[in-house]
Amino acid sequence: MYDLIVIGGGPAGLTSTIYALRKRINVLMVARDLGGKTQWRLALPWIDDYQVIRGLEVVNKFKSELEYLDFARHMEAVEKVTRNGDEFIVRTKGGGELSAKAIIVATGIKQLTLKIPGEKEFMMKGLCYSALSYAPLFIDRNTVVIGDGDLALRSAAELATIAQKVYLVSATDKILSTPLGKKLKASKNVSVLIGYEVVEFKGDDFARMVVLKDPGGGLMELAAEGTFIEKALIPNSQMVSDLVELDAEGRIKVDCANRTNIPGVFAAGDVTSGYAEQVLIAVGEGAKAALSAYDYLLPKL
Repeated sequence: MYDLIVIGGGPAGLTSTIYALRKRINVLMVARDLGGKTQWRLALPWIDDYQVIRGLEVVNKFKSELEYLDFARHMEAVEKVTRNGDEFIVRTKGGGELSAKAIIVATGIKQLTLKIPGEKEFMMKGLCYSALSYAPLFIDRNTVVIGDGDLALRSAAELATIAQKVYLVSATDKILSTPLGKKLKASKNVSVLIGYEVVEFKGDDFARMVVLKDPGGGLMELAAEGTFIEKALIPNSQMVSDLVELDAEGRIKVDCANRTNIPGVFAAGDVTSGYAEQVLIAVGEGAKAALSAYDYLLPKL
């Protein structure tokens, strides 16, 4: 049995595991891959890497350590986590079972995709899923935001402060009745396209054009230097949905020390009810979760 199992190999999971190793905890990280969302970086023709602040360097250092320390990692997806007395049982996709005194869940989120022509080809080549991360790169540029929820609204509003033009493509106008929606509608550099459907992305080495179907069935093209798909974010919390308390969006509820409502179960990063999906925030949350788990485990070690 392990002292601690960390589920997830993204920024939060990697950080938790390295912190646990340095505390001399018998820890195992169980994940499908290493790096998580840091493996996806938006490429733009006018931007060089030195112009972007990333948490990538920190994450890559932790990733390199775990690639070397193969005894501390098990590369497989997790299906379910259950409790058996004072122990937690982690069931993997291949049917294996691992036990631990404590668990950190750092499984992140997945983005709802459009599944249309050009999306896969241009992913992270002028087309991405996080205006929150990349909006500052679009000063005086033409941009498109796709979505009909709060995430799309916030993204369009942030881009509107710096971009030359923002097109918000939304299936409904329900989000426009909010104070932020009303402000967006009044912005001179924002055009809201209600009832339009995105059917294709076009470009060369980068996404350059968004093809839309209007409410009448006709097609139109929008030239865009940056396109953001801001649909729903789905937390990867299914494996603990019967174990810990989740919020209305399915995120794991945690306190300021990354503790869940179940003693011995901690969570960090985008899968939690914490604020903002950012690499550097996930790194910090991972460190906190590991330190909290260490405090919990100390009497048991």
